[in-house]
Amino acid sequence: MSGRTRAPGTYGVTLVRSKYLPLEPHPDSCTPDTFREWVGRHKDEPLAVDLFSGAGGLSLGLKRAGWTVAAAVDRDERALETHRHNFPGMSLNLDLGSPDDREKLLSLFEGVKVDLVAGGPPCQPFSRAGSAKIRSLVKAGVRDKHDLRKELWRAYIEIVLALRPRAVLMENVPDMGLADDFRVVRIIDEMLEDAGYATQVQLADAWKFGVPQHRRRLILLARLDSLEFRWPAPSDQKVTLRDAIEDLPPIPTGETGHRETRYPSRKKLSAFAREMREGAPKGLVHDHMTRPVRADDAELFELMDEKSIYSDLYEKYKDDPEKSKLFRYDTEHFTDKYNRLGWNELSRSITAHIAKDGYWYIHPGQPRTLTVREAARVQTFPDGFRFAGMRSDAFRQIGNAVPPLLGAAAALAVKAHPEDSVDGPLQPYWRTVRRELTDWATDLRKGTGWSALPGREMGRPQAAVAALLSTGRGGQGGTAEAMAQVRGLATLTRAAYKKLLDSAPSAAARKSFERMEVVAGKRKAWEDDERVVTAIGFKPNERAVFRLLRDNDLLLASHGAIRVAERVAGTGSDRESANALNDGRVNLSKLVGAGDEAPLRMAAVRLLSLTNCRAVGPICSGCPLSELCASKDELSEQALF
Repeated sequence: MSGRTRAPGTYGVTLVRSKYLPLEPHPDSCTPDTFREWVGRHKDEPLAVDLFSGAGGLSLGLKRAGWTVAAAVDRDERALETHRHNFPGMSLNLDLGSPDDREKLLSLFEGVKVDLVAGGPPCQPFSRAGSAKIRSLVKAGVRDKHDLRKELWRAYIEIVLALRPRAVLMENVPDMGLADDFRVVRIIDEMLEDAGYATQVQLADAWKFGVPQHRRRLILLARLDSLEFRWPAPSDQKVTLRDAIEDLPPIPTGETGHRETRYPSRKKLSAFAREMREGAPKGLVHDHMTRPVRADDAELFELMDEKSIYSDLYEKYKDDPEKSKLFRYDTEHFTDKYNRLGWNELSRSITAHIAKDGYWYIHPGQPRTLTVREAARVQTFPDGFRFAGMRSDAFRQIGNAVPPLLGAAAALAVKAHPEDSVDGPLQPYWRTVRRELTDWATDLRKGTGWSALPGREMGRPQAAVAALLSTGRGGQGGTAEAMAQVRGLATLTRAAYKKLLDSAPSAAARKSFERMEVVAGKRKAWEDDERVVTAIGFKPNERAVFRLLRDNDLLLASHGAIRVAERVAGTGSDRESANALNDGRVNLSKLVGAGDEAPLRMAAVRLLSLTNCRAVGPICSGCPLSELCASKDELSEQALF
């Protein structure tokens, strides 16, 4: 084992808990009993409700964009104490998973016009790290397998539909989409469209809106008054960590900072630092405090820069008798245990993990971890924003928050605009596209398309053959004869299996078909889908195609399917980066949508990618979406009519 493992319960530093910071309510805060009076004073202002508000990162974004937050709802009392101090209106401790508590909230707003409902349902079950942690807790018997927080999006939408605001803003981690093929996002999107809203779903890079960190967030927007979503122009100029925190005072080695200290004298501040200082007590900075650091860790930090990897450092110094002692963790399993930030780079994403371990956030210039105020700056909370509770409470609230500058950018996209006008029901673009795609696929399925689309004729033998053919190249060529051998069969007979082998369009296809010998002539093997999948031993792509053709709701986010979606959206095609793939999945999720016909549309997109909408030489004249395709003019130059 390389490196060492710290003995349980040993830290090497004295653990000092910070004092609790109590915060008084905002002068214009109110309670449920005084809410009506409060509304009367703010009747001419656009009112917003922030659900799952936390400390108020999104609320602050809404405020920057011009809204007055009438109510914030959360279950974290310390976060609510923070919200109650920094914002007017109500800060309510309600469990939105409870129908009774939802009814309490709605009753408060009876007769009150709400312009915007915003919020981010708890995202831990959707994130990669959170999902892994939850699985371990379930295995240990500490947590129920069914995590009700996964269903809080339903509570969110129920409240939205009851309040019927002009605009909606929903924020969550990208994995809320990626973890379940965007199914929840697609359902929410469709529910809002059914209620008359125009919607937009996109992944937003926070740094493009002035946030000094790497952070991508899933944003779902909706509005009743327009089809337009006017995001502020993104910037190509990054706010670096130097811009964000260099003006804050250094902390002497071995110390942890203070609740209140003075800014150092400095002649020139970055534009970001000047903005963060606005509204704060002149000359004073609050909450510039961090955790104590072990002496050996501080020494190791000095050996690191922003490119250092813990395991690589160990390899470099393992033969040095003194420096090798600094490595306390098994470097085979903790390859990136520590992370030092770079002055001229963006910070890594600030998450709730910072409340437990600051070693992912080592200061770029000092041998310590970030302070509360530095973390708040990286999240774009201004210096005048205070956090209730102890130091760990503040870190947790900051890590759970939406960066206010990102929240403001998303809110501006749904702000009422003088040019907005509605003449009759909105006809959202993607809803129209999905209708055309559904009609085309439904008609095609009645004829030759039966063998590529879920439907009455797509039984288990047919889906299995189609799945085994799916890994070959060359589109649909040669598949018709093979599919004809199993058409109408409920099981694969031995006779049909022999005919299938003879009809294989290639040697590779025949080899794939030979894997069906284990189920040929065996009725029980065809009694359910999973038995077929297991018996034949489908590869991941084959399994996905089989399940799709068996009418399961999933996204097949292949390069071909994403190409179709991006061409229809007019956002480019055939991009290879990981981020582009994620953006492509957003477009694909909009094209496929939700509901009973979603599998049919997904299969239709797959079919179009193999036939009409090819990477080179698309055949636009036969594409059902050609008139709606945002890339039609560009594609017409290379199309084979």
